[in-house]
Amino acid sequence: MIDWHSHILPAVDDGSRNAEESIKLLELLAEQGVKTVVATPHFIADNESVEDFLRRRSSSFNELKKSYSNSIPQILLGAEVKYYSGVSRLEGLKELCIENSRLLLLEMPIAAWTEYTVRELTQIATAKNLVLILAHVERSLKYQSKKTMQRLIEAGILMQFNASFFIEARTRRKALSLLKNGYIQFLGSDCHNLNERAPKIGKAFEIIKNKFGEEFVCRLNEYGKSALV
Repeated sequence: MIDWHSHILPAVDDGSRNAEESIKLLELLAEQGVKTVVATPHFIADNESVEDFLRRRSSSFNELKKSYSNSIPQILLGAEVKYYSGVSRLEGLKELCIENSRLLLLEMPIAAWTEYTVRELTQIATAKNLVLILAHVERSLKYQSKKTMQRLIEAGILMQFNASFFIEARTRRKALSLLKNGYIQFLGSDCHNLNERAPKIGKAFEIIKNKFGEEFVCRLNEYGKSALV
């Protein structure tokens, strides 16, 4: 199982405060069946350069490695890149991809995405030769038309939804329907801490398994592995 969205690196954003908390988060993820976790600290171009972000991320990761044990999942470094108009022109965009891949996680505005936005996303996917993953799409889903979502999917743009979307009773039916119909490719815990934003991705996968069966879950996980190649 892969957790595609997490804030488990210590003291690098609004997620884990220190290495001790990071290890506890990773141990919880391991208990839930996660084998690989993508560390996606926030990157906001208005706040820092790509180079400064990568330097901070590396420093945080090196601090975390001092507390490593064999019981924690594999960690892949990435970023949650905040979208802005013109992000396609950002120097070093590829450096923010999940390591050893062309996968780039973008945090989109919680609003209706404009025609310009849709065209820019498509441009990044084609001209930059990157594979876009839109982060926690459930937050902005109600603002998008079916046409917009279909255009993005047809352009090869992928969607990540948070585990909470499957767990909460009021959104569970919608989540399962979107998953069944191919609108969701990746799940993430989006965990930040041990309290109100603790990882619960195992529960989401259990709900999916109960609805669609073990084979469906296996296919979902195999798709995720193949995307990283």
